[in-house]
Amino acid sequence: MKAMIFAAGLGTRLKPFTDCAPKALATVNNKTLLEHTIKYLQQYGIYDVIINVHHFADMIKDVLLVNAGFGSNITISDEKEAVLETGGGLKKAGWYFNNEPDFLVINVDVFTNLDLEKLIDIHRAGNQVCTLAVMKRPSARQLLFDNEMTLCGWSNEKTGEKKISRAVIALNPFSFSGIQIVSNAVWEHSQFDGKFSLIDLYLEVAKTRVIRGYDHTGDIFIDVGKPESLALASQMFH
Repeated sequence: MKAMIFAAGLGTRLKPFTDCAPKALATVNNKTLLEHTIKYLQQYGIYDVIINVHHFADMIKDVLLVNAGFGSNITISDEKEAVLETGGGLKKAGWYFNNEPDFLVINVDVFTNLDLEKLIDIHRAGNQVCTLAVMKRPSARQLLFDNEMTLCGWSNEKTGEKKISRAVIALNPFSFSGIQIVSNAVWEHSQFDGKFSLIDLYLEVAKTRVIRGYDHTGDIFIDVGKPESLALASQMFH
C-alpha cells in the first residue's frame, strides 16, 4: 500500500516555532514529526510515500534528502504556490495512486498506536469508499455516524452548525483522528477542485456511497499541533 502524509499546513498553533520552520520539523525526543510519521508507516510495511509541502517547503525537502527519506521511497507534491487544504492536496497528488485500489492518508501531527493493519483489513473487508479512523474524545468538530458506523454528517459543537448527508434517527458523534484509507472511487465526485477540505468531499460522497468510521477509542492519540502536546508526546513516544 502507498500513503500520503499531509505536511503542508502553516502550523499556526505552534508559533513561534513555525515562524521560521514548518510544523513537520518540530521534534519529539530529537526526531522530527515527519520522521516519526514515516517510521510509523514503515511498521506496517508502507515504504512508498508522497508528502505535500508548502510552508518552508525547501526545509522539508532538504531534511528528506539528507536523511535519504528515512528509509522510505519519498515523492514530493509541491504546493508552494498555494496551499490546497486536505482535499485539494490529495487530489493534486492523486496521480501517485492511479494504479492503487486504495491508499492511506495521514496528518503529520498525529501520534497514535492505532493498528494500521486492522484499519486496512476493515476497509478491504467492506464495501465502503473510505474508512476513517475515529475516537470518542473531546473535539469541537465531530463526525456523525449511524449505529453501523456509516458516515451521516458533521457538526460543530461550538457554533451549533450541522451538515447532514443521510437523515437517520440516531447520530453518534466521533472525533476524526486524521488517518484514513481511501479508495480511488472517491474521485467520482469530480466537481471538487482547487482548494477544498476532505471532510467536505466525504460529506458529499456519503450522500450516495458508503463511508465508514473505524472506532479506535482506547488507543493512544495525541494531536501534536500545540507546544504542550509535543511535551506530552515526548513522554509517551520514543
